[in-house]
Amino acid sequence: MEQDTQRAAADAAPASGDEQPWTVGPLGERMTRDDLPPADTVRWLPRLKAEVVAAVSGGLITLQEACERYGLSLQEYASWKLAIERAGVRGLRVTRTQQYREMYDRQRG
Repeated sequence: MEQDTQRAAADAAPASGDEQPWTVGPLGERMTRDDLPPADTVRWLPRLKAEVVAAVSGGLITLQEACERYGLSLQEYASWKLAIERAGVRGLRVTRTQQYREMYDRQRG
């Protein structure tokens, strides 16, 4: 998934100096820096977490920039990324985290 996002971001480089860099968002939409969640976000909906992960994976912002901008630890960001890899955006729902973790552990067996 990450390779596809990075490839799409590389293919999506602006053709002229007028256009903003963009990447593919979590739902397949075109996403620019203007589409990122506000830096003062308090209520982290799954979609917002997925947008941050997509922005980092697609090279729109760096991991360091995301952590600084949103006050995230590396572990918190890594948990978001892993949740998406395992269960998609739905895996980011706080109420479902344990359920998806148990399901993944059973599959790994």
